[in-house]
Amino acid sequence: MIRKLTLALSAIFAVHATADIAIQAEKLEPKTVEWRRHFHQNPELSNREFETAKYIASYMRELGFEVQTGVAITGVVAVLDSGKPGPVVGLRADMDALPVQEVNDLPWKSTARGEYNGNDVPVSHACGHDTHMAMLMGAATLLAQNKDKLKGKVKFIFQPAEEGAPAGERGGAEVMVEEGVLKNPDVDVIFGLHIWAGLEVDTVAYRAGGIMAAVDPFKVVVKGKQAHGAYPWMSVDPVVTSAQIIMGLQTIVSRELELVEDGAVVTVGKIQGGVRSNIIPNEVEMVGTIRTLNDAAREHIYESLPRKVKAIAESMGATAEVTLPLDYNYPVTYNDPELMGDMLDTLVRTAGKDNVISRKPTTGAEDFSFFQKEIPGLYLFVGGKPKDVPDSEAPAHHTPEFYVDDEGMNLGVKLLTNLTMDYMNKH
Repeated sequence: MIRKLTLALSAIFAVHATADIAIQAEKLEPKTVEWRRHFHQNPELSNREFETAKYIASYMRELGFEVQTGVAITGVVAVLDSGKPGPVVGLRADMDALPVQEVNDLPWKSTARGEYNGNDVPVSHACGHDTHMAMLMGAATLLAQNKDKLKGKVKFIFQPAEEGAPAGERGGAEVMVEEGVLKNPDVDVIFGLHIWAGLEVDTVAYRAGGIMAAVDPFKVVVKGKQAHGAYPWMSVDPVVTSAQIIMGLQTIVSRELELVEDGAVVTVGKIQGGVRSNIIPNEVEMVGTIRTLNDAAREHIYESLPRKVKAIAESMGATAEVTLPLDYNYPVTYNDPELMGDMLDTLVRTAGKDNVISRKPTTGAEDFSFFQKEIPGLYLFVGGKPKDVPDSEAPAHHTPEFYVDDEGMNLGVKLLTNLTMDYMNKH
């Protein structure tokens, strides 16, 4: 009886708290938009987010938080201490932009340029990280305003280089974890959001288990014997061998994985070899990517791909060298099922039942997964598509036309705030 009464009172408190946060978020919305547009006009590439970090750190200090800078080169970490015992909740936003030329005709469009792998390039927030930072700053503001209602601590993690560090460098969530971002104070759970250009404003999409794929780039070098193109019988042709390998790799997914359980992709995105039409070269190089949605499929492909490549090469009289992973790799972005079940009512109360969407996983990847390898975490998608734009006309991420509506951020601010407060009150 006492437990039922406690749960009922907790539910009533949660409903009232959610309503209060909604009012506060609406009042804050002009400021959230201002932050977003500042970041959008001043984008910086991975591991180069120096001015972005200064801007964020300055505001976090204004809120009275303990602030650490220079984490994983440019990362910013701020801690809100409620002064009361309770869990430590981590909230994460990524900071970096992309080497993409923006074509949208906006008063606050990006005209910035930067250096990417030795080249002068246009820079823009073509994946929505500007909104992610603004939403987390908004949540930090509301949590500071409601400090008396918190139990425990909140760690705000502004992460550089989610899109990948420049050549010859390391960065992102993996480096932040190595440098102790989840320690001192030890984070119990972490939440993150991604705005999505193809998902309607005011909606949130979730999935328990794998929601984004592991990514494992690979390289194959096929070595044969050079000859004149008119006399192929005098060669060991690495071009034909590579063609056989590419087709053979497709059978890993289609014939070796249980497709109803193990969604996966093996793609060869680059093949290079030879110098002219009538010379069969000595070698061919291929570079590709593997995407998997669970560890079993990932482990199987790690075993199968080198075995298949080398066997096909041997059958053609050639040899093959496989590098897997090539330079970086991300684990599966995995939403802890127990945590997802525990927090689903927060999504419903915040967005409304009809606006909470169970989605299929995507074969895109996210280095938020490095945090989830260490502690339970949830990664959610928040709608950024204007309601009057048909799904078929929504621009893709990482393109010059990419666009998300400012209105999408209000729900993100509320979600980050309510997830934090609800988790604290439940634990």
